Amino acid sequence: MDVEAGTYALGPRSGRLLVLTGRAGLGAKAGHDLTIEVTRWRGEAVVTPGDPAASRVSLEAETASMRVREGTGGVKPLTDSDRVEIEKNMREKVLMPARHPTITFRSTRVEGDPEAFRVEGDLTIAGVTRPVAVEGALAGGRARGRATVVQSEWGIRPYSAFFGALRLRDEVEVIFDVRLVPG
Repeated sequence: MDVEAGTYALGPRSGRLLVLTGRAGLGAKAGHDLTIEVTRWRGEAVVTPGDPAASRVSLEAETASMRVREGTGGVKPLTDSDRVEIEKNMREKVLMPARHPTITFRSTRVEGDPEAFRVEGDLTIAGVTRPVAVEGALAGGRARGRATVVQSEWGIRPYSAFFGALRLRDEVEVIFDVRLVPG
């Protein structure tokens, strides 16, 4: 085991927090699967490898800090103007950072071991709090993992265009890869 018990600071300096979207609908070929990076976020992980139930995680991400980093698929490549338009739609039609400046996660239960852990917790998006489960592993001084978030469960209507012919899938994947830096 290469992760010691302790408190670790999380944020952009130690790793990445990404949101992966997919396309649906009859016009899916026209759109892009997106990789969106949260550029301003902070958190803390209290890791107790010998007693996972004593471990906990908290995280806060600024909704206005999400940036489109990559778009794959689609008939044409993603352009800079596409990125600007997508980010504008995220802010104005989906996340509304003026009303909901942060997305938060607070763990309620941690189980497993460093090679395969599960963190259950409360995720708050746009003022709605619901449970979510995160699966991950600790190795090489890093924590890596993912969670599936079904947007509609938080009252978010997945973005659509062309009268619904092109839309985002309701499920998005949130992935993280962070170096555990003692806090």
